[in-house]
Amino acid sequence: MSKGKKQGALSVFRTVFPIVFHSAPGTYIALEIVSFLHALAFVGLPIFFQRLFSVAEHLVNGSATISNVIFAISLLALVNIFWQVINATENFIPIVYEEKTKGKLARDMQDKIARLSPLDFEDTGKLDDINKAEQGKNNAVDYVIRFSWIFSFYIPYFGLMGWYFATLKPILAVLILLIFTPSFLAYIARIQIFSKLEDKSAPLRRESEYYQACIVDREYFKETRLLGAYGYFEKLRQENIRLINDLSFKANLKSKLYEAGLKIITVLGYVGILLLLFYSVLDRSISVGAFASILATITYLFFLMDELASQIVGDLTKNWGTINNYINFLNLNERGGVEQKTDFSNGIEARNVSFTYPAKTTPALKNISFSIKPGETVAIVGENGSGKSTLIKLLTGIYLPSQGEVYFGGTNTGTITKSSLFANMSAIFQKFQQYKMTLEENIGISATGQRQDGGSLDGVCQLSGFSPGDPVFSNGYETVLSREFGGVDLSGGAWQRIAIARGLYRTHEMIVLDEPTAAIDPIEETRVYHQFAQISQGKIAVIVTHRLGSVRLADRIFVLKQGELVESGTHEELLNYGGEYARLYKSQEQWYMR
Repeated sequence: MSKGKKQGALSVFRTVFPIVFHSAPGTYIALEIVSFLHALAFVGLPIFFQRLFSVAEHLVNGSATISNVIFAISLLALVNIFWQVINATENFIPIVYEEKTKGKLARDMQDKIARLSPLDFEDTGKLDDINKAEQGKNNAVDYVIRFSWIFSFYIPYFGLMGWYFATLKPILAVLILLIFTPSFLAYIARIQIFSKLEDKSAPLRRESEYYQACIVDREYFKETRLLGAYGYFEKLRQENIRLINDLSFKANLKSKLYEAGLKIITVLGYVGILLLLFYSVLDRSISVGAFASILATITYLFFLMDELASQIVGDLTKNWGTINNYINFLNLNERGGVEQKTDFSNGIEARNVSFTYPAKTTPALKNISFSIKPGETVAIVGENGSGKSTLIKLLTGIYLPSQGEVYFGGTNTGTITKSSLFANMSAIFQKFQQYKMTLEENIGISATGQRQDGGSLDGVCQLSGFSPGDPVFSNGYETVLSREFGGVDLSGGAWQRIAIARGLYRTHEMIVLDEPTAAIDPIEETRVYHQFAQISQGKIAVIVTHRLGSVRLADRIFVLKQGELVESGTHEELLNYGGEYARLYKSQEQWYMR
């Protein structure tokens, strides 16, 4: 798990506030104004309540009239109506604000993920960071709202109430200030407890989500049911949920024990204020009206204190750890570079390239050097695990080398943006995507936002060995390729032909076939590769395969073994050499005999 910097509560607010604020600035400003007016209304209630009691006391003494009482009641009623309207408005605005802001933050997070290096998705620590950031993203909005309430509502309210109490009897304001101390001690304790909880829970939560996918996702459920593995995955999922719940229970219990102990001090302070009020009335240092006003207000004052400590500050501290994770995610290094058109007219070159996956000590590729000429077709072969797919990820710029450099026409792939690298490139991978969309969308998605001149839809379908008029495509190009959405299911071979058509449809100067024909028989594979060679003339083409019957069409063959480039040459040269390629070819030769 990657370890990010932990920021303090105020620092977290300063970091996430601009992000949240700019998502809906007008709504945020309205919320703050309403919150401040809410505080003023709350302070106004006891003041006008005291005024009513004082007028009533003067009425009894004969120094006030009934009209004075009616006027005081009217003022108190107006303040109360104003408070009710403001309270309703303040409850409504955060709902609107959260909806606007969470949607914006979700889009920003997806944009950030798109800018990360693809290698980050090979790092379990980075995957944990993304999972934890998803929790923190939603909490960040609530964090800003609640933190802002402290400054727009609670501080003005308690400050004005402290001033009001101080005008009646200064010691009252001092006691209220002292009662706040336990709340902030509990706040500090909660920060530590719930930050540790999130660090421990995130990897367990991600595992639980994976086990659930193994049970219910369409990609897994058939095999899961057939093998009788449902109970196994469900047991793992339940065990992880139990561990998460245990961690949460212990964290909440520890936090509540802190709060319970510190609240005893708050209760003692509450009793002390009541006793002080009682004796202040007896010695006539405050009026009966002031006593009644404070007595009527004190319960709600302590309710707001408890709300601030338990709900506002409590939720802030509970979510503080997840928001730190969100901030750490936003600070993850992005794949940078300059925008520059890729030029394959000078070919591709790999110079002393080595590559090691995150958390691995053994390199997947070791000190590989070669060049590919413009218009050349190259085949990369080797046994499973020899490093073929890793080399392709480096040649296409998806990954950057751990050591060494890859050059496109003299430009280092590490110095230009991903969009620049991929602009004139196409690929068909072994693990291609089966989009639950129409046939036309499945092919045309490769050329979205790009001027398409790789060939017509009909043309690439024909080259790939199928036609939209085939019986399986009941609605031609508009056939939805998923039964989940009222369409059809296809065989693995049919999907591979669609994936090949998708790759050919994209405008490209370089194209890669990374073992996309595993579900096609060797004879059909040979036909596909020969067609591929014909349409790739004049372009750089790279074929990756562990089946060697078709690689003789390549201008050169690179042979990988245990992450090293051990041989290169034409089919005939490598057979005559009698090395690794000859051994592999002879072991498969019977597949291609008629």
